Amino acid sequence: MDIATFLGLFFGLAVIVAAIFTGSDIWVFLNIPGFLIVIAGTMAATLIRYPMSGVLGAFMLGIRAAFTGSKDSKPQDLIDLSIETAKIARKKGFLALAEIPIDDPFLARGIRLCVDGYGYEVIQTTLTKDMNNSIERHEEGERIFRAIGESAPAFGMIGTLVGLVQMLASLDDPKTIGPAMAVALLTTLYGAVIANLIALPIADKLENKIEVEHTNKSLIIDAVLGIHKGQNTSELGEILDTYLPDSIRAQELEDEDD
Repeated sequence: MDIATFLGLFFGLAVIVAAIFTGSDIWVFLNIPGFLIVIAGTMAATLIRYPMSGVLGAFMLGIRAAFTGSKDSKPQDLIDLSIETAKIARKKGFLALAEIPIDDPFLARGIRLCVDGYGYEVIQTTLTKDMNNSIERHEEGERIFRAIGESAPAFGMIGTLVGLVQMLASLDDPKTIGPAMAVALLTTLYGAVIANLIALPIADKLENKIEVEHTNKSLIIDAVLGIHKGQNTSELGEILDTYLPDSIRAQELEDEDD
């Protein structure tokens, strides 16, 4: 569970609700026609732009990215495990790697390819395609949520125009002015809240997940290929350390000097 997402949603909604209660009743801000214009219009525009399977897949990716804790391994842990695995491979051969418990599924797959005796190019191609396909799925999810973030305010404005037209068309009947004005104003509010509190933050989380996944899987590919070549562990460690942030690498150098 990602506590940050729940805290963000809670505080965001709390601020909006508190602002409503300070000046009026919350029921004044509930307007079914305006809400349907924004939700239905946003979903219609999204389905026109992307296939149904892509939209459903994006929602699943978005929910996992936003509401579940990150399961991505830390680069330093991956490097330490890769170095230990390389030492075992150099001493006992690839078959000994089958007994090593590896939690990261991508690294486990790469090691399994080494154990099964696949060649260097096959391993490189397989892992690279696996990484690219996974990143493409997350990128599509990010694009879909950004499209929702773009469409929701736009349909909020469309609802505003609908409400204004209804209001101007019925100026001779004062009873209809209030409901029409509510549609005109509330649809803009609904679109802004959906875009800025839900869709765009989830798109940003998917973007961050893409960056982390690309870094980790690129690190793993280099590690597995180095293990397959029987690369010296010191040399392999220097290569893999390039994936660490500069602050961590600087701290490691200080520790070595001490």
